[in-house]
Amino acid sequence: MSSSKSTLHGTTILAVRRGNRVAMAGDGQVTLKDTIVKHRAKKVRKIYNDKILVGFAGATADALNLFERFEAKLQQFNGNMTRSAVELAKDWRTDKVLRRLEALLVAADADHLFLISGNGDVIEPDEGILGVGSGGAYAQAAATALMHHTDLDATSLAEIAMRIAASICVYTNEEITMECL
Repeated sequence: MSSSKSTLHGTTILAVRRGNRVAMAGDGQVTLKDTIVKHRAKKVRKIYNDKILVGFAGATADALNLFERFEAKLQQFNGNMTRSAVELAKDWRTDKVLRRLEALLVAADADHLFLISGNGDVIEPDEGILGVGSGGAYAQAAATALMHHTDLDATSLAEIAMRIAASICVYTNEEITMECL
């Protein structure tokens, strides 16, 4: 994990939508500077009655705070993920305490896949693939290639792409947590 908002190290989160399925995977490695301190952290989970997947890259305590706030927004807006994501991003950008949080959220439901940031971003990728964290670009590139050249389902595609990222990124391991809708 890094102390800089623009450079988040220490995790890889990948979300993949294919057909009517979405899979989100996260590696389990937690690093402190150049030392691995945990191998099996759970960085993805289901929230809002198991209808929404969320994953985080960045500081763990900050991410857990954001998970709680996002779930509160989902309760407030009756599970409308788009509205909840926009409202969380607005709060995150304008609130003096939230602005200091160093994390990125990836959220997915049956219809949408979003990257939510403290800069006020709510971004939905064009191809239904989103990777964040230190190994995110590797995982996203692998998933994109697999999407274009195989018939793998979302879960298999995400797992293989995460293993490829783990073979390249020193901050990513093969202890993968996978959640699917």
